Amino acid sequence: FFFFFFFFFFVFFFFFFFFFKQKTAYEISACLVGSEMCIRDSVYSIIEFQHVKPGKGAAFVRTKIRNVITGAVTEKTFNPNDKYPSAYIEKKDMQYLYVDGDLYYFMNLESYEQIPINKSVLGDNFKFVNENMECKVLSYKGNVFGVEPPLFVELKVTKTDPGFKGDTATNATKPAILETGAEIKVPLFIEEGDIPVSYTHLTLPTICSV
Repeated sequence: FFFFFFFFFFVFFFFFFFFFKQKTAYEISACLVGSEMCIRDSVYSIIEFQHVKPGKGAAFVRTKIRNVITGAVTEKTFNPNDKYPSAYIEKKDMQYLYVDGDLYYFMNLESYEQIPINKSVLGDNFKFVNENMECKVLSYKGNVFGVEPPLFVELKVTKTDPGFKGDTATNATKPAILETGAEIKVPLFIEEGDIPVSYTHLTLPTICSV
């Protein structure tokens, strides 16, 4: 009985280890945009990916990868058969509570635990986040390295030049300051106190709808 028990235990362990190992390594040729992997102890995300088969010579993979911790983007070529271990980036939904000096406090929505995050980790887009908004806190091996604001937020315009109700020119804009202190460009008809206003959190800090 014990012989069969240990035999099946060994077989199970072997196949589990083999399966786990396969699933935690990326073969470059099978990667997709957004895949995250470890290269020389750093974590990278693929943002551009192209198979190249020249007329002469071996095929290769041309990529553009971003260091998910530093944000640095580099171009790199790989052998299609190269393999790299996948990286698990933990993303937790947390609520931004308040700021105390250079520390910004967030609450885990499941455990209600509060954690401080240094201002240097937040990034430029955090200027669109107001108290009590939900964000995604990014960590790798327990170390927080970034915070993702909501895709859209609703913020009040606190300061801008007088609006022109009849002026709906598509490309005409003026500067405006939001309740978080962020400065953006808005259409000419927007006035102080307008709310809700939706803004993207990526590279377009401009008005989307009123």
